[in-house]
Amino acid sequence: MKNIRIHSLFLLAATLALAPACLAHDESAPSTIAFSDPTKPGTLKIRVWHGDVTIHGADVKEISVRSDSEDEAPTSRKDGMRVLSASSSYTLNEKGNVAVLEYGSDGWTEGEANFDIIVPKSTSIIVANSIRGDFECSNVSGDIDVKATHGDVKLDGVSGGALVETINGEISVNVKSLAESRPMSFTSMNGQVVIHVPADLKASIRFRTHRGVILSNFDDKALVTKTEISRRQLKALKALSPDAPPAQPDTVVAPAVPAAPATPSADSAPTASKSGSDDDWHGELRESIREAAQDAAQAAKEAIEAAREGMEEAHIQMSDNMISLPPMTGGKTVTGTLNGGGVEIQAATLNGDILLKKAE
Repeated sequence: MKNIRIHSLFLLAATLALAPACLAHDESAPSTIAFSDPTKPGTLKIRVWHGDVTIHGADVKEISVRSDSEDEAPTSRKDGMRVLSASSSYTLNEKGNVAVLEYGSDGWTEGEANFDIIVPKSTSIIVANSIRGDFECSNVSGDIDVKATHGDVKLDGVSGGALVETINGEISVNVKSLAESRPMSFTSMNGQVVIHVPADLKASIRFRTHRGVILSNFDDKALVTKTEISRRQLKALKALSPDAPPAQPDTVVAPAVPAAPATPSADSAPTASKSGSDDDWHGELRESIREAAQDAAQAAKEAIEAAREGMEEAHIQMSDNMISLPPMTGGKTVTGTLNGGGVEIQAATLNGDILLKKAE
């Protein structure tokens, strides 16, 4: 009995001794790092191959990072090099007011890791989520540069310049304000782009979509627009209705479909010139549709090749600009001014709609 009691007391003591350690592990402090010169805006570069990244701007002086991965302490070597390739850890370093967070330097061989980061509000953000992962950023006034392959991008309460590109993902933006000479650009190959702005925001817009529509709930007095079409589309429209008037601002003119040729009577036969005209019209229309389809297919092919080349290059050497989408041409383009015009907001998508909405 005495031995049992002593054994039980020993287990209880061991359990109590281990409890604080377990609690400390569960509530471990985040990794932090300060900018070299906190009086100037800094830059945070994030290179994450697989995982979600969430950033919050706050009234703080340093960067703090929480992750389901472990922070790898720099490993010192005799040759002065640092080991960055640990499979279950990330690195966080800073030099010259530029902080760098890296995870998955060996590419897709790494597992997934998610990051929750707090930064000073004035921090500029550069993100390369190369394989898969969503990105969210809120309450940041610095510039934002995001390149993603498979992932949605959400910006909330931003007021700096923005350059966002994703191949497969939706883009949602809530603009707090615009800064002079700091435009915003949002591009998705396969995804919807939704932009919320204040009702009194002054901006110039340029939106382009191939297989989607461009929508807005601003009235025609606040948002004055005109629609531009490519040469091939213009050729197709002229083939459909040669006499259709040109589109006016805020007006999209639907071309009238030519009426079917009247059935000839028994004592009348179609002339050779009319038959030739019908053949020419159908031939031009088929050629215009074929050329437009070829343009869209070529744009998608170039985007895939660019993404593949970017990932292969990044697998060898992590660069800041790993993936760049090819410029989009053709499609439907709407340009205009919001509340008289101002800083430019651009958006483009191959397969998706573009929405400009009043912030709620």
